[in-house]
Amino acid sequence: MTTLIPILGDQLSGTLASLRDQDRKACTVLMVEVRAETGYVKHHKKKIALIFAAMRHFAAALRTAGWTVDYVELTDPDNSHSFTGEVGRAVERHRPAAIRVVEAAEYRVRQMQDQWADQIGLPVDILDDDRFLCSISEFLTWAQGRREHRMEFFYRDMRRKTGLLIDAAGKPEGGQWNYDKDNRETPPRGVNYPAPLRFDPDPVTQAVLDLVAAEFPDHFGDLLPFALPVTRAHAKQALAHFIATALPDFGRYQDAMVAGQDYLFHSVLSLCLNIGLLEPLEVCEAAVAAYAAGDAPLNSVEGFVRQVAGWREYIRGMYWWDMPEFATRNALNATRPLPDFYWTGDTRMRCLSESIDQTKREAYAHHIQRLMVLGNFAMLAGILPQDVSDWYLVVYFDAYEWVELPNVIGMSQYADGGMIASKPYAGGGAYIDRMSDYCGRCSYDVKQKTGPDACPFNALYWDFLARHEDRLRGNMRLRTIYASWNRMTPERRAEYRASAATFLATLEPARDGWARSPLPPSERRE
Repeated sequence: MTTLIPILGDQLSGTLASLRDQDRKACTVLMVEVRAETGYVKHHKKKIALIFAAMRHFAAALRTAGWTVDYVELTDPDNSHSFTGEVGRAVERHRPAAIRVVEAAEYRVRQMQDQWADQIGLPVDILDDDRFLCSISEFLTWAQGRREHRMEFFYRDMRRKTGLLIDAAGKPEGGQWNYDKDNRETPPRGVNYPAPLRFDPDPVTQAVLDLVAAEFPDHFGDLLPFALPVTRAHAKQALAHFIATALPDFGRYQDAMVAGQDYLFHSVLSLCLNIGLLEPLEVCEAAVAAYAAGDAPLNSVEGFVRQVAGWREYIRGMYWWDMPEFATRNALNATRPLPDFYWTGDTRMRCLSESIDQTKREAYAHHIQRLMVLGNFAMLAGILPQDVSDWYLVVYFDAYEWVELPNVIGMSQYADGGMIASKPYAGGGAYIDRMSDYCGRCSYDVKQKTGPDACPFNALYWDFLARHEDRLRGNMRLRTIYASWNRMTPERRAEYRASAATFLATLEPARDGWARSPLPPSERRE
């Protein structure tokens, strides 16, 4: 009698708990490519190719290591195209005594796993995903009874737990927990930006690219060129390349945006982390080792560690703390449909057109583009947060619901009412002008506050604050801003509101069918 071990497309780790301490001759690993996952939202072509190529390479590595792998490809004529259906078919083929699986990262898939024992009639052992630094139960214990769940306090606990950047006396390295104030520079002209490593497709990956081109022609984004890391060896090379070439300047320039520079000094390792080719502790330890060797400054290393050991772990915890309610939250009652230009990039606002064009080409934009350009505009314009969340889930190669949804609903759109962010991350054109070079060649004038040629972010910013004054004016972090608003003459305030209304009236809603399948949720999710 064998044990069936289903492995999901974001669990591509040799250290996976379900594989640990098992007799390889008495186990069958199951991996499946199913349309329920490629189509519950219509994922970017590069994202589907990344996951399928990485899955096929991982399956080959497992076979080389002595595992029996039952791999169901997308075009298998008997494929049921759902996780549950394929687990059921595998049980019929292999007649296992039990199922052993690591908990799914996404709520909807975990709900499926919880039903397998009853539906299939076998014992199902669902294991904690201990690749994360903080288990779900540990986070829920941390969150229980707290009036506020701020990332900074959780992050300090993770530093203490792991020992990352903690000195011999148990204090934070350098005497501070956070060096974010040192990480807001804009790069001067002539900087030599390092490019992430690119990996030529091998025959396995090329077969996947051909499959995606044939099966998903109507999905968003450019499939080619494709040069993403799809193996553990690729991921380790990408990590070493980042540490050597980009980490030293990552910190001070991490919030900057430069037209024509898709990556700047960012690691672009989130895609490897989120499918399991790298693990969070190893990437943090690599960065800390660079600091210890004198190869990277503390502000860069701390900023990187905070993103991985702090923010990534915290966001996962907050997702499980508030699901399933998190997915439907809309504290600001935003109802405007997503504008069509989010799919086409056809807008006169250069910051948005540049960010969307990059997203279409690369399935990637860095965190400030996502938060302070794309997300900021959506929040200021009052876009339905679920539309915004679906868009992010579709377009980015590192977007999985557990990390994408709380970042968008909470951090970006403030639709959770402040569970994650202490204030809305709203900004006018001045912020984008300060942190980027987008505004210099934009057809709108960032210095002009209102009118048809003014940067739309300027009027939208004050209009947003006016619309939500009753809710937000008591926020300590916004009191100075509201004091400025209230010092304006009634005529000036009315001018901002009118300019915003005129602009918003020009927004065309996206046509149906870009993001989600037209099937009802009960059918598309399983």
